Amino acid sequence: MQQVKAVVAKAKGEPVELVTINVPDPGPGEAVVKIQACGVCHTDLHYREGGINDEFPFLLGHEAAGIVEAVGDDVTSVAPGDFVILNWRAVCGDCRACNRGEPQYCFATFNATQKMTLEDGTELSPALGIGAFAEKTLVAAGQCTKVDPEARPAAVGLLGCGVMAGIGAAINTGAATRGNSVAVIGCGGVGVAAVAGAALSGASPVIAVDIDAKKLEAATKLGATHTINSSEVDPIEEIKRICGETYAGAEGADVVIEAVGRPETWKQAFYARDLAGTVVLVGVPTPDMSIPEIPLIDVFGRGGSLKSSWYGDCLPSRDFPMLVDLYQQGRLDLDAFVTEEIGIDDIEAAFDKMHGGDVLRSVVIL
Repeated sequence: MQQVKAVVAKAKGEPVELVTINVPDPGPGEAVVKIQACGVCHTDLHYREGGINDEFPFLLGHEAAGIVEAVGDDVTSVAPGDFVILNWRAVCGDCRACNRGEPQYCFATFNATQKMTLEDGTELSPALGIGAFAEKTLVAAGQCTKVDPEARPAAVGLLGCGVMAGIGAAINTGAATRGNSVAVIGCGGVGVAAVAGAALSGASPVIAVDIDAKKLEAATKLGATHTINSSEVDPIEEIKRICGETYAGAEGADVVIEAVGRPETWKQAFYARDLAGTVVLVGVPTPDMSIPEIPLIDVFGRGGSLKSSWYGDCLPSRDFPMLVDLYQQGRLDLDAFVTEEIGIDDIEAAFDKMHGGDVLRSVVIL
């Protein structure tokens, strides 16, 4: 066992604390990873606010990259010294989804068996089974995905959650490709990543929708061909107009990605898609939200599909190395997502900036 500094949320709504925690030596199927960089994701704030569950205290942080320090005796997938991105989809290999060849939907993903603890022995709940606002963390070896060791940790670590969720919503869930039009409603970190994914796929036009001019500017830098400020115009009609100018007869976008997680914007996405088009919900709603009333004949009459995107429907072993290679080639600008680099004691301030929409990502450098 070793002791390291880490950021913990001890009670609902209270400021996080930098404390000393105990990290066990890795057992069977486990690895200890020395964290180099970890993004401050909205999910971490959800944990602190009790929006995920009430299993306090939480060891926050999950969007991370680092170096494997030690592994359990039976681990062969990674070794000490490997540069890895951490993921929260460590597939089991034997559930119904895995057995039918769809491990990206694994229903039995797993985490480390042993628990990290506070100094007094209180067990910690690691965010998304990772807990990476820490100098070192204990994870299941399957949560470590080896990538190019020359890649910048602060940038590629973001594939561990938000950036992968957005890119995957476009290329995996939405299956955007050449000849498709894509609209993204909500241009925070995940939405802008969806814009980047749509541009990467060759889709055109790629339409970014938000009420914040700064976010629309960021979306343009990452591949949006058109922007819509939905506080000024009807986004549904404007999406239809733009797509109709590109593809004669189009009644909306082929793929509309909702990256806000609200009933109002989901309804906009529903009516802004073309006939036989796809709506992708990647924004995370709160438990009290429900789909607004939509006539069932409209659901039938528009055809197509209504999908939710879990983690961008990614398979880390397949998607992380590919996207890191594209980043290294200069074809995917992951650096653009890193608004600022901060210290481990600056996370509360980063939460405030994120809440105010001032950053795409603050990244903790360790």
